[in-house]
Amino acid sequence: MEDRDSDGSRGITPDAAPDGAAVAAPDGAAVAQAAAGGPLDLNLLRTFLAVYRSGSFTAAARLLGLSQPTVTTQIRTLERQVGRELFERLPRGVAPAPFADALAARVVDPLDALAAVTGHGGPLDGAPAGPVHLAGPAEMLCHCALPALAPLVEKGVRLRVTTGLTDPLLDELRAGRHDLVIATARPRGRSLSSVALADEEFVLVAAPSWAERIGGDRRITAEGPGALHGVPLVTYADDLPIARRYWRHVFGKRLTCEASVTVPDLRGVLAAVIAGAGFSVLPHYLCRDALAAGTLALLHDPEDAPINTGYLVQRPGSADNPHVALVRDHLIQSARGW
Repeated sequence: MEDRDSDGSRGITPDAAPDGAAVAAPDGAAVAQAAAGGPLDLNLLRTFLAVYRSGSFTAAARLLGLSQPTVTTQIRTLERQVGRELFERLPRGVAPAPFADALAARVVDPLDALAAVTGHGGPLDGAPAGPVHLAGPAEMLCHCALPALAPLVEKGVRLRVTTGLTDPLLDELRAGRHDLVIATARPRGRSLSSVALADEEFVLVAAPSWAERIGGDRRITAEGPGALHGVPLVTYADDLPIARRYWRHVFGKRLTCEASVTVPDLRGVLAAVIAGAGFSVLPHYLCRDALAAGTLALLHDPEDAPINTGYLVQRPGSADNPHVALVRDHLIQSARGW
């Protein structure tokens, strides 16, 4: 029996276990047994690995330079050969079935090594490495990542930088448009490799003139957020995402006021606050210099400030460009000081 997935492909539905018996998760021996009928085609395995890493038939097609129907056909063929369903069809993309996890574990290292030897794994004969496509939040890229990567650019690394929100950027990463994404949340699923990069600490700030009128940390500690009544709020968006989290985490209350100014760029929020437009909640890394210079004042210093962990996410199959690893490792090392 066949079923159609969200990419338009059809997958082989595995036979049910007799009498409702549970089917054990496959291991390496099960993979070998499934392939015992004959050698598996390397092209089919390459396509399987591309789908496994990218989480989508469409994204795998882009990565391989094939049409989506060709990828679909190859996965169907491989499923018939091994007699197992390899991917669970989802509304957006696919998720690996348990058997696919075992198969990937067996083939990933040999296929990557073979790609390197045959010239499909990276630049050979002194050819220059391709540009590294890096994406993430505009503020963290511009304030932290790009200054950290400047020494690599001088050494010949080429960068193509895109800014945006995490979820769309991760979708584009899966589709092969980026090599690395700085994400504000850990990506869901198992198809993307990620590592914790840095923690953002959020701080409540205003211009010194407002801080003096409000009474600063002492009054807010004594009276709570009511001390800010009547002070204009400057924030990233109308739904107050960062400020609402600060209120819930620090004050244990719901933020009910409306923003006086919204700017879809935290650097613009910072500029407005420094100029005296009101108060805001911002990442500490963005405020550090202004706080040190005295052009911005810390309104509250709680014992447990809210934080958000940023992650560096790498596109499956991007290891063929040595400069991707260079940028990745440099960002991880530099982020310790962000």
